[in-house]
Amino acid sequence: MVVDMGSATETHPQNLNALFNPTSVAVIGASPRKGAIGREIVYNMMKGGFTGKIYPVHPKASHIHELKAYRSVTEISGPVDLAVVIVPQRYVLTVINECGNKSVKAVIVITAGYKESGKEGAKLEEELLAAIRRHGMRMLGPNCFGLINMNPDVRLNATFSPVQPVPGNVALLSQSGAFGVTIMEHMGRVKIGFSYF
Repeated sequence: MVVDMGSATETHPQNLNALFNPTSVAVIGASPRKGAIGREIVYNMMKGGFTGKIYPVHPKASHIHELKAYRSVTEISGPVDLAVVIVPQRYVLTVINECGNKSVKAVIVITAGYKESGKEGAKLEEELLAAIRRHGMRMLGPNCFGLINMNPDVRLNATFSPVQPVPGNVALLSQSGAFGVTIMEHMGRVKIGFSYF
């Protein structure tokens, strides 16, 4: 997992506010197909009661759940604070550049196939980080589970977790999504809630 903090040479650096407290989120790679990660993330955001705007992005679908879908992040008329990226690895860099052109402030890259997959993946991750820094964005990922902010003013569940979190006062940072879900399930059973995940 990487939370890229950028560098001092950026011309328009962003803080982490758009990552943790977005008012609008584009889910790029949202899917109408049952069981798809992109569908589950949109569902979790809706079910969790996200207080901002949700923009599903899919090249062909007109709607994901009951939300209007867009063919590209650049077709969204309003501002986008955060983009959740779930497209195949070969399209990620294109999507990141589109996000940069749209002035998206932060991205969560769920897509895998980077440093964890070997030397070629490590090279691709360097290219991804270079694009993120060039556009002055912040990134969580790649190959990550997403994040949750249970603050009642935000209520963001940008994960594909099958478990709905309970709000509370514990923040958890996990290298493993599977381990995180196990902890979330246990904490739900013993009535201990999350602030951030």
